[in-house]
Amino acid sequence: MSVFAALFNVAAILSLAVGVFFNTLGIVGILRFPDVYTRLHADTKATTFGSIFTSLAVILWAVKSLLFTFDFQWFSFVCHAVFAVVVLAVTNATASHALARAAFRSGVKPARTVCNALPSAAPAPGGEGKGTPAA
Repeated sequence: MSVFAALFNVAAILSLAVGVFFNTLGIVGILRFPDVYTRLHADTKATTFGSIFTSLAVILWAVKSLLFTFDFQWFSFVCHAVFAVVVLAVTNATASHALARAAFRSGVKPARTVCNALPSAAPAPGGEGKGTPAA
């Protein structure tokens, strides 16, 4: 094994370790945080960063295999992993925003609120839509 291949292996293992670390932090956050908003924040960060770093480990491993075996099945593997990361980054943020907004609009209050900067997100009296912005 060359030094170059060993560096790819070390980078992939470190990336995998960081991904597992973020996923573990997300589990701890879901279990420990007091309300839906902070739990959603922990889950979103864990899913985003944990999945990106584990996918990066897969990409590094596949690039190393492609460079040293010249087997182009690894190129397809890299393309699928990159596509999965892009889709995850877009859909995870959108879904967490939709869940938080739905929780807010249904009346779920945070555990401790210092300042509510979203009164305009509540339904307007007499129908659906945005209320008047806060002064």
